Amino acid sequence: MSRIGWLVMPRAAGLLAAAGFVVGALLANNLQAQNGNCNFGGGNRVGGVTIDAQGALSSPDESMRKDIVAAMRTRHNEPRKELNLPVEMRRVSLRRLDEALAAAKEGTAEKVADELRFLAGIQRIQYVLVYPDENDIVLAGPGEGWKVDEGTNIIGVTTGRPVIRLEDLLIALRSAEEARQGGISCSIDPTPEGRRNLEAFLAKQRTFNPAVLVGVKEALGPQEITLKGVPPTSHFARILVSSDFHMKRIAMKLDPSPLKELPSFIDMLKTENSKVTDLMPRWWMACNYLPVGRSADGLGFEIRGRGVKVLTEDEAVDGGAVRGTGKANPVAQKWADLMTEHYDELSLREPAFGELRNIMDLCVVSALIAKEGLLEKAGCQLPTLMGANSPLGVIEYPAPKTVETQTSSLKRGREYIITASGGVDINSWEVADKTEIRPEVAAVHAKAKPAKDLQTVWAN
Repeated sequence: MSRIGWLVMPRAAGLLAAAGFVVGALLANNLQAQNGNCNFGGGNRVGGVTIDAQGALSSPDESMRKDIVAAMRTRHNEPRKELNLPVEMRRVSLRRLDEALAAAKEGTAEKVADELRFLAGIQRIQYVLVYPDENDIVLAGPGEGWKVDEGTNIIGVTTGRPVIRLEDLLIALRSAEEARQGGISCSIDPTPEGRRNLEAFLAKQRTFNPAVLVGVKEALGPQEITLKGVPPTSHFARILVSSDFHMKRIAMKLDPSPLKELPSFIDMLKTENSKVTDLMPRWWMACNYLPVGRSADGLGFEIRGRGVKVLTEDEAVDGGAVRGTGKANPVAQKWADLMTEHYDELSLREPAFGELRNIMDLCVVSALIAKEGLLEKAGCQLPTLMGANSPLGVIEYPAPKTVETQTSSLKRGREYIITASGGVDINSWEVADKTEIRPEVAAVHAKAKPAKDLQTVWAN
């Protein structure tokens, strides 16, 4: 399972007993942003990160941000008045969407009109509604108009929440079988060789000085990025990686936390009296849903819950190998619980976290469509969205492969801590397996039924 963590080295190693420093090691920022293809929404800058042609991940070069924002705002027109209005229930017809995409005859999802590309500004998928008489499946949830913010994100004009993207819907629908077989995940991990080099380096140290931090970075070397279940060149994959990247940087205090309610893990270690020696408190983001509500006739489904939670487990390292302990350090657990509790507010301040929840919603939707046989129930075919021979693709980015190690430090008694790895784990089929009948879903299904003469992809 893919996670993010901290490695606490034994006190017996000379430096560790003498130095009295906690050290976080992770993710250097030494690469330049690439302008790339602005039709994709920011070139190689997605989710607040950049990835170069060799697959190296880094924070973006701020000197290019204004130019990218200007280019994106030129590319994306302001939505028409009816779409700018914030509503609690915006409905998107998958049948009409498929037909509109086929008629557009564009090569990639990023080149279609913004109303299609941003799914009419819908910001969360709350309901999946099946209408056999119309041969249609409707996705419904809150929506509004959209804009390009100063960070190159596409967000709602009033709420600031990121909108759901067509390219992510495509990947989720087309990856449903991969998600069923092994889930969708990403992880950022030091190599076994890097861990062994680090242990050997620390064993030789007797005093703490800035050169030690340089040595830690050189010993660990580039960390590897692993993606499973989705194309690594997709926007979807970049959101998995960028959300993990931002979680790491907040935990390590490499970036300031957007919320005062979520201090860094390093700051929490200053005040908490919890031992972490010889363990690796690790965190990872996973699905966080209540049982899916369903109508008695199986034609309406409600996706409920926060969407994302942060989990933690202590692990130990020996000779470069990592093993789980089945236990959680109290401070690490508190940090995980705080991020889970404040995830909604955090997603407003850092859109990468909102986009992560969006793609988790899409994965649950795709699992429900496949598991419940909703296309068959609706008598609906989606050859452009899901067909094996569909001409509609997504623009490909360089796949994220590595990220350099970076260090930060803080004095705390006799302990010495090194960050090790991280990630995201999406088990959407497990969510789709848990349903319960809720009468109110049937009421929503009846109210949201599309008109027979509906000619547009979306409706309020």
